[in-house]
Amino acid sequence: MGYDILIEETRAGLVENKHFGIICGINEMKKQIYQVGDSQQEVFFRSAAKPIQALPLFLTNIIEKYNITEEEAALFSASHRGESYHINALESLLNKLPVVEEELFCPPSYPLNIEPREKMIGEGKAKRRLYHNCSAKHIGFVAVCRELGYPVANYWEQDHPLQQHIVQILSTLSEVPISEIKVGIDGCGVPVFAIPLHSMALTYLKFACPDLIDDSGLKDAVVKLTRTMNHQYNMIASEHFICSILLQDPNIVAKGGAQGVYGFGLKNERIAFALKVINGSEEVWPNIVASILEQINYKNKETIHKLRMLKPSIVKNDSGIEVGTIKETFTL
Repeated sequence: MGYDILIEETRAGLVENKHFGIICGINEMKKQIYQVGDSQQEVFFRSAAKPIQALPLFLTNIIEKYNITEEEAALFSASHRGESYHINALESLLNKLPVVEEELFCPPSYPLNIEPREKMIGEGKAKRRLYHNCSAKHIGFVAVCRELGYPVANYWEQDHPLQQHIVQILSTLSEVPISEIKVGIDGCGVPVFAIPLHSMALTYLKFACPDLIDDSGLKDAVVKLTRTMNHQYNMIASEHFICSILLQDPNIVAKGGAQGVYGFGLKNERIAFALKVINGSEEVWPNIVASILEQINYKNKETIHKLRMLKPSIVKNDSGIEVGTIKETFTL
């Protein structure tokens, strides 16, 4: 299938795990300049599509009309982890927007992060749709439907006008014809799209370099969205997650998705990358992205250092004793 080994994990000198995957990097001329594995492999975006799915809202005046703060607006692109600052902002969105929690199609859930989840369970709190990591995306979907006069009913269906709007935006950014975009169902129940990894990288290139977008309205919406993501980086996931580390670097636009998918663009360098870890691991994202940045001699060494601290190359056991290593094996 054209996959290469990206990461090897060893224990006592023996290879314990191998993470296969594909990587694609393209430049502002839309030319592929880096490749590991088959970059034409079709890959589902999963939550790496959330910035795309948020664009219909950023194309409206909803943020201004309802006095949405930048912190709250960042959630529309987020896979939030359910920390208190996420929940407070989500509650505020429900108070401001013409949306009620029961309209959200995402299922009731507890937060993804362990501490807030255990706290809620310990306090006997019930699961809520609001706690689902995709809840803000769904709040945005309902708000857009009401603003544009779309029916709220079945907003999650592939043939709904909102979802058709989203796939048109994806086609514009990725330059993949709508007829060639594969559609599945994501974990939260809405359509999820698969395109070649090369085209996914192109999408993130346009997030980093919106001047490459011909449509002026879409270009302005992308600028507004990515600025919000950079300014409010902890809202996109939470502290100590790769998205937050990368987004606090104002030169980077980034978002990950379930099952090992990651996309990021570098504004000054005018290049972008997309990658897929075939076994679905998200734990090795920091190692892979750090190695990519090192191999292209990325100037902001602090960003690379933070990634290395997030997932060190030395494996330690529960007692803090060194027992193995994590090593990148790919060359761009």
